[in-house]
Amino acid sequence: MTLREKVGQLFMIGFDGTELSPELNAWLHAYQPGGIILFSRNLVDAHQIAQLTNSLQELAASSPFLMAIDQEGGKVSRLPSGFTIFPPAATVAACGSSDFAYQAAAVTAQELRAVGFNMNMAPVLDIHTNPSNPIIGNRAFSADPETVCTLGNATISGLHDHGVIACGKHFPGHGETTKDSHKELPVVTLSKERLERIELHPFRSAIAHGLQALMSAHVHYPALDETVPATLSHTVMATLLRGELGFSGVVLSDDLEMNAIAEHMTMGDAAVRSIQAGVDLILICHQQARQAEAIEAVEEAVKAGAISTNRLDASLARISALKQRFLTPYAPVDDHTIANIVGSPTHRTLLADIQRIASTQA
Repeated sequence: MTLREKVGQLFMIGFDGTELSPELNAWLHAYQPGGIILFSRNLVDAHQIAQLTNSLQELAASSPFLMAIDQEGGKVSRLPSGFTIFPPAATVAACGSSDFAYQAAAVTAQELRAVGFNMNMAPVLDIHTNPSNPIIGNRAFSADPETVCTLGNATISGLHDHGVIACGKHFPGHGETTKDSHKELPVVTLSKERLERIELHPFRSAIAHGLQALMSAHVHYPALDETVPATLSHTVMATLLRGELGFSGVVLSDDLEMNAIAEHMTMGDAAVRSIQAGVDLILICHQQARQAEAIEAVEEAVKAGAISTNRLDASLARISALKQRFLTPYAPVDDHTIANIVGSPTHRTLLADIQRIASTQA
């Protein structure tokens, strides 16, 4: 691979529109990212999604794209009507059985695979310790760490067993924040002992359970790093996550366009510093100019030695291993199978069961 191709593999990008435009086609040829994330703005119905993911994958250069979506359930659901949309994690947890978490994840994975997705930005492994948290809330399974561990691991298994990469989030924990990192940088002043005992517990459990991808939090934890948020912290990403917790999978940044990062530095600087910290895959969800700026900045940083070739190759190896496990051999979506999978009666029955059982526990 050329240097541009190698650097491109370290990026996952979003775009506007519901089809592969000539402009997007040219951009993908020029920058060759490793992954694409789709949002509600890109999705109309199951057949359109399948056509879009197939057309995008035709442009993948050295390996298939990681094709990702945020499909947690509840308010963080990107799929359009017609799909089986499960309630938020807290509602699934209210059923009182990890079997329901596994089955909901399995159904979600089957419907995602049917239209070309191979990665889901779930489960949320944050613990709902702060009732005033503006961004997590019922996206978390519970305020109890053991419950989050059990249901988080069941969700990971449900996704993995049906061919979709699970991405646990938001490391090292977003549950105690009082601010929304989309809008500003949250600061969590908990002690390291408390973080070790509570917030890190589900991540440690998920890693032992076989989690292969994990998303960083744009949150500042002074007890872990006095100066920078987790995404930019070598102490958090490398020393803690890689060293102490032993995570060997792919680390994604949360979207660098969120104000917690973007208000404080350029996109190029943020991308370089994230990779220097130990992030493998940089997520930039909106503006093509910012995506190009970041890729070019990382490319220049490698040329200048600010990012070593060993550091680049380590991320490439982890991304390649993840793709090898879940994306190969690649086959395009068969449009004729969609109707038998997406929103099937069996899937709808499971959804109704979860809603009914959870309502009796309220």
